[in-house]
Amino acid sequence: MMDSLDAYRLYVNDGLSDKEIAAQSARYQPLAQDLRDLIVLSIQSRGGDDEILEARKHLAAARTILERDRDTGPYGTRFTDAGNFRTWGNAAIGLRNPIAPPLEFQVDDDGRVWADFHLHAGYEGPAGFAHGGVSALVLDQLLGDTARFSGAPGMTGTLTVKYRRPTPLGDLHCEARLDRVEGSKAFATGSISGPDGVCVEAEGIFIAPKWMREQRERTGVQG
Repeated sequence: MMDSLDAYRLYVNDGLSDKEIAAQSARYQPLAQDLRDLIVLSIQSRGGDDEILEARKHLAAARTILERDRDTGPYGTRFTDAGNFRTWGNAAIGLRNPIAPPLEFQVDDDGRVWADFHLHAGYEGPAGFAHGGVSALVLDQLLGDTARFSGAPGMTGTLTVKYRRPTPLGDLHCEARLDRVEGSKAFATGSISGPDGVCVEAEGIFIAPKWMREQRERTGVQG
């Protein structure tokens, strides 16, 4: 089990230049999208035995190639002296994670944080609708990043989710605002909306542990 100290050690200043980071993004983002497409195809394909066996042979070859040079643990949070930080393994926003929709947040001048995103067939829960846990994943990330963008980053203390109506698969919108900050706690509220209006609402409390506060003071990195 990972403790707070282990989590702290996954915050790594890797010293990459902006050019090197851009090159990595261009290299790995298309791979994540290819795998994202394969997730949908694994559900929707009607291939027979021969077609599926052929596809699996190609996937086995790809796996062999990708295993040649790899890390053995979580991606963690990597950052630079300039404050460019990357959570590319994150399940909601990770550039290299095909599980992530991914979410790409925008921040308005008035503090509203929002994103338009798409949930494909791989996120299904009730027939034709998004899984409630996926909605919670989206809102947890949205509210947590809202706190971080406001200068009060922390880890989820509580997340209260209210399901107003089933969340359809497809194109969706989420948005949130910081409500207040009390010491090491940040309070944020947000929602997910579909074509018929708000589907899910949430309130979250995000708490900055001691190691995070110390790391922020030492490096100036908000993460």
